[in-house]
Amino acid sequence: MRFGNTCAQKQAFGLVLLSPFTIFDFSKIGCGSVILALKSKLFGLVLLSPFTIFAPSFRGKFMKNKLLYTFLFTLLVVAGLFAMHFLPSVSFRGEPLRRVDLLSDIRIKKEIAEPMDSDTLVLPPPVKPAFVDTCKSGMVCIEEYADSAGRGMEYFYEALGKVSSLDRPVRIAYFGDSFIEADILTGDLREMLQKRFGGCGVGYVPITTKIAGFRPTVHHSFGGWGSHSITDSTYFDRSRQDISNHYFIPSSGAYVSLKGEKRFLSHIDTCEVSTCYFLTSDSLRLAASVNGGEAQPFSVGGKEELQSVSVNGRIGSVRWKVEQLDSTALFYAVTMDPRQGVVVDNFSTRGSSGQQLGNIPMSILRQYNRLRTYDLIVLQYGLNVASDKVMNYTYYKDAMKPIVERLKTAFPEASVLIVGVGDRENKDENGELRTMPGVKRLIRYQQALAAETGVAFWNMFEAMGGEGSMVEMVNHKPQMANYDYTHINFRGGKHIAGLLFETLMYGKEQYQKRKAYEME
Repeated sequence: MRFGNTCAQKQAFGLVLLSPFTIFDFSKIGCGSVILALKSKLFGLVLLSPFTIFAPSFRGKFMKNKLLYTFLFTLLVVAGLFAMHFLPSVSFRGEPLRRVDLLSDIRIKKEIAEPMDSDTLVLPPPVKPAFVDTCKSGMVCIEEYADSAGRGMEYFYEALGKVSSLDRPVRIAYFGDSFIEADILTGDLREMLQKRFGGCGVGYVPITTKIAGFRPTVHHSFGGWGSHSITDSTYFDRSRQDISNHYFIPSSGAYVSLKGEKRFLSHIDTCEVSTCYFLTSDSLRLAASVNGGEAQPFSVGGKEELQSVSVNGRIGSVRWKVEQLDSTALFYAVTMDPRQGVVVDNFSTRGSSGQQLGNIPMSILRQYNRLRTYDLIVLQYGLNVASDKVMNYTYYKDAMKPIVERLKTAFPEASVLIVGVGDRENKDENGELRTMPGVKRLIRYQQALAAETGVAFWNMFEAMGGEGSMVEMVNHKPQMANYDYTHINFRGGKHIAGLLFETLMYGKEQYQKRKAYEME
């Protein structure tokens, strides 16, 4: 505010507002005094204090106590500013105003870490993604449902990887119905595996069989045996059967002869080891003749467990004979095996659903695991289960679950693979061939069986080509299936064996890749 030089001006203004809270009454003092006061150091600033009012009548007293009032004034200002620091935050147009802080210049500030350059920033270690198995285009791959113990295909793939260092062959027990009878499918699968991994011979052959004349993979002759099979219509003692659901009682002089065949496959005309499996509680004398040569004798004592004797060499043919027995003995099989490589044992039972495996004594299964360890157990059933009228196969799944679990227990280091039923055709109400509706439903239950027991599953139906594939196989030139539109022939067996073989090899490759990846 400007002030005039005359007293009239001084009187006109009366009270002069110098600051929001500082008022001087100039009406009672001279103009010269006003000018003098304004020029004094005390009134160098117009705003003296937010709550200070001076009147000229107290001029003299104020001047005398200027140091005291200055101190009090300063103290009040400082106290006010300190008090303002603790006031709530105030915003203007949405932006918060900075809080009053008298000590900001001397306060120790917390260090704020500046972001580091990407070159120096320490990042957490990257999380390695799980290995994802893939399936080759056009291939129906094996589905793994392995449990925590790893009962999928792992054991089999591991065994194949060590095939050259094992002191025994890698063995596959292939169980099935008439679909694999006479070594259909299994003969070609055996051939493909032996070409890749080595091996020879047809493996397990029961002492006698009704289909000896129809199996092209081995020439089989026998005599002097009482034959008993689970398919017999007369009495069959289930407690005496072996892994193939058979047992054979010899008379003195009973024999069985095996000869490798050249006309069908290349690796079965000779083998390196032939073994005879039997059970006797008393002494027993056997003789084995290799390639028509001199008989090699064996004297065996009685035991309460499965026994075996073997001959070695380049074996094109072998003849086993019971020379003498003091009591009833049970015989089971003669084999033609390699020392190393791969062997596939065919355990086919015509008309079987697979449930008969549950009747094999656990002691026999365990003893076969001891003497003839398997690395892969294949269960291929369903032709005798699927029906045109049945859609719910829970009963079958529930019946097979304890059987799969028994096999897992008896053969603790074997992979288990359930093969779904293949295509089967029948005629609809219009006389047209179509896939039996029960087939596709049964496959889903077989898949569930694999999942619930923690083993592997292969959908053979889809691998064959799915719905209507059996018709295509029957109409194929040359023909690959029979006119019952249910069973394949040897050409069809070779085709499906090729599909399974390629699937197994791809599965092994993926397993090795996954294992290498996890070890990185």
